[in-house]
Amino acid sequence: MGKIDLKNDITWRSMVARVALVLGTVAIIVWFMPRDNKPNFKMDVNKVWLYNDLNAQFDFPVYKTDSLVQAERAEVLRDFAPYYIYHEDVAVRQEKLFAEHLQKHFHGFGYHFQRVMTSCLSKVYSMGIVDTKEPLTQIADSAQMIRRIDDKDVTQVSAIQVFTPRQAYEYIQHAPELVVYREVLKEIDLNNFLEPNLTYDEDRSESARLDLLNSIPLAVGVVQSGQKIVSQGEVVTEQTYQILLSYEKEMDRRSETDSAFNFMLIGEALFVLMIITLFMIYLSIYRKDFFDQMRYVGMLFTLLIIATLMASLLVSHSLLHVYILPFAIVPIFVRVFMDSRTAVMTHLTVVLICASILQKPLEFITVEMIAGLTAVFSLRELSSRSQLFWTAILTSATAMVTNLAIFMIRHNDFSQIDDNEYVYLAICGIVIFCSYPLLYLFEKFFGFISDITLIELSDMNKDLLRRMSEVAPGTFQHSIQVGNLAAEIARKIGGNPQLVRTGALYHDIGKMQNPIYFTENQSGGISPHDTLTYIESAQMIVSHVTEGLKLADKYNLPVQIRDLIATHHGLGKAKYFYIKYKNEYPDQPVDELLFTYPGPNPFTKEQAILMMADGVEAASRSLPDYTEQSIRQLVNKLIDGMNDDGYFRDCPITYRDIQYAKTVLIEKLKTIYHTRISYPEMNETSNAK
Repeated sequence: MGKIDLKNDITWRSMVARVALVLGTVAIIVWFMPRDNKPNFKMDVNKVWLYNDLNAQFDFPVYKTDSLVQAERAEVLRDFAPYYIYHEDVAVRQEKLFAEHLQKHFHGFGYHFQRVMTSCLSKVYSMGIVDTKEPLTQIADSAQMIRRIDDKDVTQVSAIQVFTPRQAYEYIQHAPELVVYREVLKEIDLNNFLEPNLTYDEDRSESARLDLLNSIPLAVGVVQSGQKIVSQGEVVTEQTYQILLSYEKEMDRRSETDSAFNFMLIGEALFVLMIITLFMIYLSIYRKDFFDQMRYVGMLFTLLIIATLMASLLVSHSLLHVYILPFAIVPIFVRVFMDSRTAVMTHLTVVLICASILQKPLEFITVEMIAGLTAVFSLRELSSRSQLFWTAILTSATAMVTNLAIFMIRHNDFSQIDDNEYVYLAICGIVIFCSYPLLYLFEKFFGFISDITLIELSDMNKDLLRRMSEVAPGTFQHSIQVGNLAAEIARKIGGNPQLVRTGALYHDIGKMQNPIYFTENQSGGISPHDTLTYIESAQMIVSHVTEGLKLADKYNLPVQIRDLIATHHGLGKAKYFYIKYKNEYPDQPVDELLFTYPGPNPFTKEQAILMMADGVEAASRSLPDYTEQSIRQLVNKLIDGMNDDGYFRDCPITYRDIQYAKTVLIEKLKTIYHTRISYPEMNETSNAK
């Protein structure tokens, strides 16, 4: 079991960076999490309740239906009597104006006409003329009452006892005492003298209307805290439906308060902080090497944030169903680029956070965890697109079966099954299968390399490999043999066989620039090194690493392949020419850098494997005879020398791994060179017998 060495493994700067990463991730996730805690379920009258038993979390009233409330409001408003203010001065002013108008234009009609007209106007104004331009003065209903405010007195009168301007006009026109003056009235514009003297009192009227509306009780009962609202499998009746609506409404009302908002926000932050912190502790204990290359940590937390944000947005906007989200992509991506344990832990972190925002968390956790585990187990290595296809099918099928099993545990009637959930799970499987382009984007963005990419790079028809097979056939065959040896070692000691095999194919591509200077490409015993000094020859040999890196950059090879090219000789020397120089010029100082490869030394297990396989395969070609003993001596001598020179000091390879590597190399070389035991010859005496 791993442990954290606070003194050696984590510096203060690293600690601050990890805390900042945790807090930043928590802040982003919590910011987008849904803020309401109302029940997120679908309900219909005469439909079966498919969710868990629902109990009231607090006391709440059972509200009336909107239609019932509207009907009661309409009923109570029938008794509503608006307030109107009576203006006595209007009558005095208009009667005076009318008298002056008659005196000026109709003085010939005499005193009797003026008295009758004044009497009619007085009667109209005493009953009141309502201002119809103001609201709430629809007095067509003869049963409607209004409240008349006369100074400090308030009297309630029927709407039929007051006039509108039109009614007042018609009343005077048809007054019996003015029949004889009908022709004269046609010449008088009465509208000029009929001014409303009852004006609407908005403040008092609105207050009275609200009092009436508030007198209507909005609830018909109360549900006590802890009382069961509906049981799973129960048919939702009209009454139960109204209780559910009331419960949802009360939840909305409670969530609107600042205290409820803050309470929920703190709870979400604490929960997410705890989960993310535990995930960071896991990485710090079991995957300490991830922090040496932050692309690993960056990808993990990017997947966490994207997955949880998608779930939060979907729930917040009530879009489709959470099962449509391909959560299994998270463990698939982590498994392809990292390892199974981290894939499971990352998936668990995502599922637990997303479950906290759902109404059926237990079902969600069960379905998604089993689907994620299926994805991890079915995708040991992604070496072809068909594997992703079968993983998508298995993941989707497992999720459906798990969901069905949970349904069968809780129900005994298939008529209650929700078909939509299985449709969404099927769509999720399709999305997983179509995620290959996204896998490619993650690979390029974070600098990872998948087995599919490695297999594509291993294609012998690739331009670079095809050219090497033509220009440097000996080097090409050497690279193939090194790849076979290295892949076998990687399988034995837990490396990446595909990575080291592909790296082996490219590790000597720099030799294509000057292939004749390397032994495996020479023929006829002629060597161009015979015309060069030892230093020039060493420089020519050493340069194949730098030339290889130039070609790797030109052909845009992944960084992992470039690192294998750079480290397959480490900081070693071109020993043949170095020793030759030292022997020939023992008294002269030597600049060792002229004979030294640029390096660096291997810093991954795959790089150490390639160095061992390359050195042993090249040296094995110079053996005078291929016996088990000679091969064993060669392998032990070369690899022990690499170890003694400190080439493996910076990479995570153990002494046990090195011993396994020796064993694999010995056995493979014995097979390659067909070594066999020497049979004893039969003496003459035995022949005679």
